[in-house]
Amino acid sequence: MNLKNKLLFFFGLWSCTMAFGQLSTYDYKQELKGISEQWHTITLPNQTFQNSNDNLSDIRIYGVTATDTIESPYILQVSSEKNSKKEIAFKLLNTTSNKDGYYFTYEVATIEAINKIDLNFNETNFNWHIVLEGSQTQNDWFKILDDYRILSVQNNQTNYTYSTLTFPESKYKYYRLLVKSEAKPELKQAVISLDGSVNASYNTYPITFMNIAQKGKKTILDIDLNQRMPISFLKLKVADEVDYYRSVKLQYISDSIQTEKGLKYTYRNLYNGTVSSIDTTGFKFTSTLAQKLRIIIQNNDNQALQIESAVAKGYTHKLLARFNNEADYYMVYGNKNASKPTYDIQQITSSIPENAPALTLGDIQEISKPKPALKRPLFENKLWLWLVMGAVILVLGWFTLRMMAKR
Repeated sequence: MNLKNKLLFFFGLWSCTMAFGQLSTYDYKQELKGISEQWHTITLPNQTFQNSNDNLSDIRIYGVTATDTIESPYILQVSSEKNSKKEIAFKLLNTTSNKDGYYFTYEVATIEAINKIDLNFNETNFNWHIVLEGSQTQNDWFKILDDYRILSVQNNQTNYTYSTLTFPESKYKYYRLLVKSEAKPELKQAVISLDGSVNASYNTYPITFMNIAQKGKKTILDIDLNQRMPISFLKLKVADEVDYYRSVKLQYISDSIQTEKGLKYTYRNLYNGTVSSIDTTGFKFTSTLAQKLRIIIQNNDNQALQIESAVAKGYTHKLLARFNNEADYYMVYGNKNASKPTYDIQQITSSIPENAPALTLGDIQEISKPKPALKRPLFENKLWLWLVMGAVILVLGWFTLRMMAKR
């Protein structure tokens, strides 16, 4: 092997060492399989959330070649709701009443689709049923909602209002609202709108009820998601068929310390609201990585609710990554010191395709760490010990001879 080939060999060996040395700062890696295009999507598996930082700042995509390590840029896509609301102009035509209740008739300026009406009443306590109808001529009326319930309860224990009408998209020139009430409702405001929000894409997680306890006037439920997951939705299934309106607080365990009496947990709030028999859609809140949850229901002087089960969900998380070079690519994570990356593609998105093909992830592998060099004892070799002893004997003999010569 000539000098040139030797240099190329050692340079390649050094480059590979540096490449895998960069990966060794992370704990886990998964091979990316099926790269055929410049852009691909990668759905994050559950294990990623278990072993990543709270803000997922340590996720990287590295390509390893014979001479270099390439970092591929990506965009983290969280499939949360996309909110869109367009208010529709309208006017109140008349207000009438009969034995069934009080009617409010509205005319929409242009025939546009609507699917939501927000009602705001002066009354602070009511329990009414609503009928909503639509018509093009005010002669023939077609039911959109029938026996729809709205409610407001405000007292020392509860402050709860549910007065939003939601229904499939409808296109009528006239809308008639019947409030089934013995006394005339004081309707301050009605907002007619088209809610074009796009629902989120969720993953449903298996859960375990760890504990359900009654403490004073509170019900406390402890739930385990079995591993740390990004949670953003929770729904309780209540067996009670009577009306209920209870304040609820949702918390998660953010930390724990070992004490003489066992583990002591630190809780942080995720959601404060109301669980009621009227609105059973569930609770939505900011996506948070958590494993153990605590739900606190304030019963006041009421009988505790019978909680049958719970449903926990989280937004789907994907990476949209760009691959410019041929290499063996890996997704790596598990580095507490890693900060969130900043890539150009996060600001310039015009060239990013809408439907990039998905990649397959290989098995999770722990990344081997370089073992620290052991410091060997200086005098582990007996030759060193004999040399030192010989030197000491020579020095002592030399001083002894000097002293005898002086005498």
